[in-house]
Amino acid sequence: MNAGDRREEIVQLVRTQGEMSVEALSGMLGVTASTIRRDLARLTESGDLARTYGGVIAVPAHAESSLDERAHEVPEIKRALGAWCARQVPVGSSVLLDAGSTTAQVARALRDTAPLSVVSSGLTSLQQMADVDGIEFTLLGGRYRSISQGFIGPITEAGLEKFTFDFAFLGADAVTADDGVCEATLEQVRLKELMSRRAARVFVVAHAAKLGQRPFHAWADLGNGWTLVTDDSATSAQITPFRDRGITVVTVDATGIARN
Repeated sequence: MNAGDRREEIVQLVRTQGEMSVEALSGMLGVTASTIRRDLARLTESGDLARTYGGVIAVPAHAESSLDERAHEVPEIKRALGAWCARQVPVGSSVLLDAGSTTAQVARALRDTAPLSVVSSGLTSLQQMADVDGIEFTLLGGRYRSISQGFIGPITEAGLEKFTFDFAFLGADAVTADDGVCEATLEQVRLKELMSRRAARVFVVAHAAKLGQRPFHAWADLGNGWTLVTDDSATSAQITPFRDRGITVVTVDATGIARN
């Protein structure tokens, strides 16, 4: 296999696996780790792959939408999902809110649930709650991503580990029953995994168009002890794989009422 064929094979392997280490690629292709590193340098320079801490991932097949673009996707449905989520939270609870346009609607609906303790990685939740008396709000710092108006990285993770929560509400670029929550970067999915471990009850809030989709190659495995909150346009074919894995699914209508 010449160098060009080998690099094409590396791209196909990584796209199939989602993420691979230098050592794994070296073993599968029968070449040295230094050869693989040179190949990866060429492939990342060309934009075919992206390096991670321990290896390489495929470049997302779709461009990540900005927060402003996502805020204009099905706004009525997101408000309904936020309203249902807020009704699950008793006064005096501790709540963790992910960054994103859907969790911003959860924050909006929680404005009337004071007193409340809220921690978030997103500026959108702060904007919704900044003027509410009785809500103790903590913003997790870290590396700022303007595309999502949220914070990620080791500083964010370190701050998160100082808290535990009654409820966590997570957004998603997409979600599947087998792999969990899909996001554009590994840092995002690591933060979601950590968030899910800090809360007694975990809700993934995603409208029906996101179910079963795989736009990116980074995944957060939340286990089976979480609840999917989606809208009532979700079909049985979309919902059944989650329920078959023991994941609770709540479908919400346009008024914010659960219909399952």
